[in-house]
Amino acid sequence: MLNRALIETLRKDLQTVPAVVLYGPRQVGKTTVVKQLAEADKERYIYLDMELPSDRIKLTDPELFLTRLEDKTVILDEVQFVPQLFPVLRALIDKNRQPGRFLLLGSASPALLQQSAESLAGRVRYREMFPFTLGEMEADHVNQLWFRGGFPMAYLANSDAEAMQWQADFVRSYTSRDMALLGLPMPPTQIERLLQMLAHNHGQLLNASNLARSLGVSAPTVTNALYYLEEAMLIRTLKPWHTNTAKRLVKSPKVYIRDTGMLHHLLATGNLNQLLGHPQAGNSWEGFVIQQIIATIPNSLQPYFYRTAAGAELDLILVGSNKVEWAIEIKLNGAPQLTRGNTEAQLDLQPSQSAIITPMAGSYPFREKWMVYGVGDILKEINHN
Repeated sequence: MLNRALIETLRKDLQTVPAVVLYGPRQVGKTTVVKQLAEADKERYIYLDMELPSDRIKLTDPELFLTRLEDKTVILDEVQFVPQLFPVLRALIDKNRQPGRFLLLGSASPALLQQSAESLAGRVRYREMFPFTLGEMEADHVNQLWFRGGFPMAYLANSDAEAMQWQADFVRSYTSRDMALLGLPMPPTQIERLLQMLAHNHGQLLNASNLARSLGVSAPTVTNALYYLEEAMLIRTLKPWHTNTAKRLVKSPKVYIRDTGMLHHLLATGNLNQLLGHPQAGNSWEGFVIQQIIATIPNSLQPYFYRTAAGAELDLILVGSNKVEWAIEIKLNGAPQLTRGNTEAQLDLQPSQSAIITPMAGSYPFREKWMVYGVGDILKEINHN
């Protein structure tokens, strides 16, 4: 079992705030992490799974039950299934703001968790749990992590075939059950078709109208589905960076399947060699690098991409205090070359640092103001700065 970097963060959070919400997609390892945390102090933690009727019945009178456990840390797993608990938790926290009272686990974003519940804003700390990242494993496992994705059961499978079978079961479970429970009113077959379309548009500008025509539904229907898929943390829309400039800038976001293992299942690739021969290989690598960076950057940096109507573009920029700190171009090539559009984008943005990310480990100067990095190396460099 791999130790997750988040465990120590959660332990510190529970020493300072009354409640912590740990959110992330299903099967990402949230329950495993909190059970590892609880194992170190069994007397302190009480674990309840909101998908189990036997645990839910204990909360028939949640105020009475939880008030008796003020000296414990109560873990409520899959809390999105009991939105009626949120007002009670808010009231209990307001009465007693003792640190570490509640640890809430949810398979949805904070916005979706609180869509039908009273807000806990200002009372809890939110922590997103990502699939495995490179920082949690050996640097030479890049290809395995890229192809299989970071969900523990897929990454740790005995073979690529088993990993892809797990991904198939995962997608089927989400489309047939979980998305409806989260509130998406779309038939499972349409959700899966939409995910397949998104896989073939991975790393490209999002066009909801084209997706709607291909799916045979209205554009608002697709827009609503995309909202739920993003809030369930299955896809990511990367927004374009807009600056005070006279240049005409692209305004549509780019869309990515968050986990590349899930992407590769949807693209029907069975192993790394098949992936490398697929038209989406370069976009897959781009999405993988972006996911790794976003999972590890500090909160002071925000991710965007940059593209003008004239063709200046960069795959990823990291912005802090309204200044572009990093300009990043991602290449699936050990001997990368920059395009004229990359150079123009750098001149437009004047970033503090400019980087080209390749599959090769190590780093070296490329040309004036540009450095080449392996994905593991860029993660260390960004977080070091």
